[in-house]
Amino acid sequence: MTLETIYQKANGVIGIDGMTVNERLYVSGLIDIFDQSKRDDKELAKTILKALKVDQKSIEKII
Repeated sequence: MTLETIYQKANGVIGIDGMTVNERLYVSGLIDIFDQSKRDDKELAKTILKALKVDQKSIEKII
């Protein structure tokens, strides 16, 4: 999956500010690629969370 596709999916989520991280991942359709990248490519996992507007402190705890 390209970075462009990740950002398109993330930007397509309506009401993202009121959602948990898991809700953001599920609604955006990025949950499977995130789970895989969390194991295999931590930088990609961080990029996905940034695209979903997760704050840096939370990203550090999650990754």
